[in-house]
Amino acid sequence: MSSPNDWSASDYNSQASKLLKKSRDSPFVPIGMTGFAAVVAYGLYRLKHRGSTKMSVHFIHMRVVAQGFVVGAMTLGVLYSMYKDYLAPKDPTKTNK
Repeated sequence: MSSPNDWSASDYNSQASKLLKKSRDSPFVPIGMTGFAAVVAYGLYRLKHRGSTKMSVHFIHMRVVAQGFVVGAMTLGVLYSMYKDYLAPKDPTKTNK
């Protein structure tokens, strides 16, 4: 059994390929993660110039915006999945096996 610190190049490539496959299956998850990271980065940047706003209020506002971005991306992902499964024209040459 290998330790968690003994990652080989094939393990890294398999993890990267899994991430890429998941990104193709549900493209809005990486968009939500990127948006969340962008909101957090912007919030940390604005923390220095928040003016007279209390720090706790600033953090609450940033948390709400970040959560809203993630929930919006998840909602778009579900709508896209529903469209792809139920409304998109089916290709008769492809069959589910």
